Amino acid sequence: MASNPLNEIENIELAFLSLDDYQELKEVMIQSYSTMPNSYWKEHHIKTLIDQFPEGQVVIKVNSQIAGCALSIIVEYDQFDSNHTYKEITGNYTFKTHSQNGDVLYGIDIFIKPEFRGLRLGRRLYDYRKELCERMNLKGVAFGGRIPNYHKYSNKLTPKEYIAKVRHKEIDDPVLNFQVSNDFHPSKILKNYLEGDEASDEYAVLLEWDNIYYEKRSKKANITKKLIRLGLIQWQMRPYKDLKELLQQAEFFIDAVSGYRSDFALFPEFFNAPLMADNNHLTEPEAIRELAKHTTGVIQRFSELAISYNINIISGSLPEIQDGRLYNVGYLCKRDGTTERYEKLHVTPDEIKVWGMQKGKQLKVFDTDCGKIGILICYDVEFPELSRLLAEEGMDILFVPFLTDTQNGYSRVRNCAQARAIENECYVAIAGCVGNLPKVHNMDIQYAQSMVFTPCDFAFPANGVKAEATPNTEMILIADCDIDLLRELNQFGSVRNLRDRRKDIYELKKTKGGDGSDQ
Repeated sequence: MASNPLNEIENIELAFLSLDDYQELKEVMIQSYSTMPNSYWKEHHIKTLIDQFPEGQVVIKVNSQIAGCALSIIVEYDQFDSNHTYKEITGNYTFKTHSQNGDVLYGIDIFIKPEFRGLRLGRRLYDYRKELCERMNLKGVAFGGRIPNYHKYSNKLTPKEYIAKVRHKEIDDPVLNFQVSNDFHPSKILKNYLEGDEASDEYAVLLEWDNIYYEKRSKKANITKKLIRLGLIQWQMRPYKDLKELLQQAEFFIDAVSGYRSDFALFPEFFNAPLMADNNHLTEPEAIRELAKHTTGVIQRFSELAISYNINIISGSLPEIQDGRLYNVGYLCKRDGTTERYEKLHVTPDEIKVWGMQKGKQLKVFDTDCGKIGILICYDVEFPELSRLLAEEGMDILFVPFLTDTQNGYSRVRNCAQARAIENECYVAIAGCVGNLPKVHNMDIQYAQSMVFTPCDFAFPANGVKAEATPNTEMILIADCDIDLLRELNQFGSVRNLRDRRKDIYELKKTKGGDGSDQ
């Protein structure tokens, strides 16, 4: 760069390649491939590429001079053998293999003029290919990468051994290192790939980049949303004369969050506890069993409201009796009219001692029109194994209805929920009850601050808090969750908690299926 120091650069421009650029482009190719004489594209080759696929042919110019170029086509990837050659992929250099109906952007060539190397211009060209791939909804980018330093080691290392040593930084290969640093992963060794490439001993590495935003083409309408709006209800405990009045208050909040076009309404744990006031003369176990008689009516009404307000309702939790036993359960009432049940798996010592609550058995991910979600009730979120199992089944959002009486109890739920968002690369929404019920035994006071947590990386809030309600105040909390950001985090995050797990030294699995059967 002695002839082109940084302070002499006035302009860097990425532009579509034009046939008018050919003579200058030819000189750049000759200089770029100085070890491979006569390795430059003829004018008719460039014309064919521009005519067939102009968006795939770009140059990068520095001070109006061509500094680099990237050429590519679209191919139907499955039509080629995994051991394909350069001649095969280009149709013997005719580019008849290009197809507008293809699914992979295949890199034909990329080069930087020697005097402009070191400015990371190659990265700009690779980034353009990735952006083009995403824009055209292609599966990914692929190309055969030369390994020009391999000839120095070919007498003692196989290509596989050579690549392994490069990846472990035992051998320096600037070309392969550069490609891997740009998120391309080696998938295969290609033998006899490029005729005349003596420096690589005619070997190449098939490098691929996967488009995490790719959506398989379908004639059906795509109904799965990617930007999800959550409506959290921070519920005030207050006296209600009957179930009808409580449901009127619930509908008020459902109406409110639906008015903001929320996709989910999340209620807290035991939000219907005020109805136990009429049975305060009974023992605690008897009173909560009387409350359980209302559960069917609540869920029936919530299912109707989910349809009429076009929103998925997570009912928080309610007591329910099955086979004479008391459980802490909830229901996901979908806006398509279906309902699904979930259970609290870890009941607190107080729930066992005071009410005789039984432990649930079912853990599952729920499919919704907004993707896969998980639901854990209060104490369950303090056990990291549960949410990890849900994450392995594809959960994007974890909902946690809770009920805590003291600030330290709330802190356990809050801090554990935030940890779950980081370690599982998902959103976590928690909603609780506030206020007090002086006429209900074992439900005297409540403390809550409803929140939505995110992973901690550049695309998310620095403190991992997307939204937070005012503590101990009745209100709703609205927050948007971008699912595509989770996909990007999983692939390119500063750290990758899910992908970097050491499954070679530990594993986590269910001992029982969702239906109680052995796994």
